[in-house]
Amino acid sequence: MVVQKPAVAGTVESSDALVSVEPGDGRIELTLTSSVMNQYGRQIRETVLETLERLDVKSVKINVVDKGALDCTLKARVECAVFRSSDASEKDIPWGGVVR
Repeated sequence: MVVQKPAVAGTVESSDALVSVEPGDGRIELTLTSSVMNQYGRQIRETVLETLERLDVKSVKINVVDKGALDCTLKARVECAVFRSSDASEKDIPWGGVVR
């Protein structure tokens, strides 16, 4: 999937994450800020990168501001931001089918 324009998903409320994406320069550039970075930073990074891999995103600048979100929430926020950025119509979006 190709990130064509900037897009955002999520909030900065407790137990959520704000994910923003924009077109990249041929690689994945991840910026991560988290209130639980010391405890779960590695797991959050892995979850975001695995989700991008499943969506076949190879070029993106992605910024994640995590406020203690569960893995399923992180996956949903990344998936939503990428789909919003790709200009896919609602009928073409495989909601829930891509992310495991």
